[in-house]
Amino acid sequence: MSKKITTDKRFFLKWFWILFAFPFAFMFLLLFLISVGLMGFMPSFKELENPQSNLASEIYSADGVMLGTYYIHNRSNVRFEDLSPHLVNALVATEDVRFENHSGVDVRSMFRVIVKNVLGGNRSAGGGSTISQQLAKNLFDRPENPNIFKMVIVKLKEWVTAAKLERNYTKNEIIAMYLNTVDFGSHAFGIKSAAKTYFNTSPDSLKIEEAAILVGMLKAPSWFNPVRNPERAINRREVVLNQMRRYGYITNEMYDSIRNVPLDMSRFRVQDQNSGLATYFRESLRLNLIEWCKTKIKPDGEPYNIYKDGLKIYTTIDSRMQKYAEEAVDEHMGKDLQPAFFNHWKGHKNAPFGHDVSQKDITRLMELSMKRSERYIRLKKADVPEDMIRKI
Repeated sequence: MSKKITTDKRFFLKWFWILFAFPFAFMFLLLFLISVGLMGFMPSFKELENPQSNLASEIYSADGVMLGTYYIHNRSNVRFEDLSPHLVNALVATEDVRFENHSGVDVRSMFRVIVKNVLGGNRSAGGGSTISQQLAKNLFDRPENPNIFKMVIVKLKEWVTAAKLERNYTKNEIIAMYLNTVDFGSHAFGIKSAAKTYFNTSPDSLKIEEAAILVGMLKAPSWFNPVRNPERAINRREVVLNQMRRYGYITNEMYDSIRNVPLDMSRFRVQDQNSGLATYFRESLRLNLIEWCKTKIKPDGEPYNIYKDGLKIYTTIDSRMQKYAEEAVDEHMGKDLQPAFFNHWKGHKNAPFGHDVSQKDITRLMELSMKRSERYIRLKKADVPEDMIRKI
């Protein structure tokens, strides 16, 4: 009888350890298959080192001031040394407080999320993704509308990629790479464009309250946009500041002071071809550069592209003289020439046409101008009906 009990006990223990070890063995096998590329595309070290992201080309004046950019995505990379310490502290405190202590995947944080979010129903417990995992997600596109199985594989791929990033880059480089890949909304891709767009400054000059706003936007750029949704942005800023206080990046006194700073978005301006200095010059330069790119070949055999390849273009324009010249033109046009024009044509029936031009001639001239316009020609080529073109 005793021998039978011992045999049953061994049998039970054997299957207990098999069942206990199976999930870990299966996970290990799955991660191995993913890492060697048998479960779909996995980026190589070369691809991790040179991710295919669209970088804006920057135009600089002779005195070193950036005049503007040509872009598909308004993104320019910065180094860790170019980041404000407040920005780095806010990011780590809010997104990944154990960033310095893990190797890409934070197992402790992951279990916390499972226990609190999934089992405990506490949705405010936060996410389990590390900064390295978020970088992995930003570097390579996810499939559209994946099923549960595909989503699990995608997450595991991000784990493997995050571990690769940690092996090949320093912590500081990973933070800089992550902030360079983030979409902040309002055509601002990356921290350099975001700092310029929202606060007209550079990443190394961001104040604590400004850094807290930008880090707060990472969760949902549109929902926490400080221009469209100032109340939500302030509440989110409060969360970031509280995290910074909680983990010792700011004191209680600093927290109490900064949380009461009003939200100032007076410097906000979307960066496009119509913003900045020398807009007409930059347009003329753009046309010349497009022709230049056709004859200049990259090492991969493709011609350069001013909208994607992050070129640095240095010009002979002095930004100070250009600023003075544009201010003089604005003053002359607004205070002198435009009022004089209005006064000259005031009371004229056919203004700005001469009194000797008939209504029939005016209609004909307007018709010819419309048909010679690029917009009309483009719509005609698209087979848009004439009556629709006139309504447009």
